[in-house]
Amino acid sequence: METKDVILELRTKAGLSQDELAEKVYVTRQAVSRWENGETTPNTETLKLLSKLFDVSINTLLGSPRQLICQCCGMPLDDSTTSKEADGIFNEEYCKWCYADGEYMYSDMDDLIDVCVKNMASEEYSEEEVRIYLKETLPKLDYWKRYEALGGNGSFAEFKKLLIEEINALNIEGMPKLTKLNALVGSYINLEYRLPNGRTVKYLDDNTTYLGNQLECEFGGDRCFGIVANMDFLLVCTYEENGSNPELVVYKKR
Repeated sequence: METKDVILELRTKAGLSQDELAEKVYVTRQAVSRWENGETTPNTETLKLLSKLFDVSINTLLGSPRQLICQCCGMPLDDSTTSKEADGIFNEEYCKWCYADGEYMYSDMDDLIDVCVKNMASEEYSEEEVRIYLKETLPKLDYWKRYEALGGNGSFAEFKKLLIEEINALNIEGMPKLTKLNALVGSYINLEYRLPNGRTVKYLDDNTTYLGNQLECEFGGDRCFGIVANMDFLLVCTYEENGSNPELVVYKKR
């Protein structure tokens, strides 16, 4: 699709007239008409406003002329997986698991490879084959080429270290010492807890990336500890296989 068709389709789906769209992005109705006729295209700043308004990337608005891949992990990007800045603007360089709310989630390539191997290994490709592929591919991506400029000064690593210290300081009975935090997307770990009144509640946002890990209980059995944290809170829970029968242990504001 061309830009003119994309804008027309998005405006129509949103139920907006040309006048209403023009008002939302601070242009005239005539400007919108020229976009949709293919006479002109929005400038960069207007494309950002349209991107945020319609919740699509600028690449999509321009008719997807590029095949985007995350410059940290290498996965293909579409509007559902592309990261966003803290103000909601798409960042088309990264996926939402590698970059979330203005923060780079990985400061160690080996940590990223460990996470990717678990998700990418299959009957067709073994874990070792995936690991070899990633070790060859990741150093070629922009994030790792520019790591020092992007945040390789250790600030994020220090933040993770602080979180680990705070979680271990909770001294939860039966929970092993935490040594590592990985990036985890909310939709995969947003468990539903039952309240005393019988109602259920979730504490996480499906579309947010958190730091966390899973630890086996020191007492044995089939329950594990789940740890989730970010700048605002620490959460520790226990659950059985595949996150079943979760019980909240600690939810603490930082």
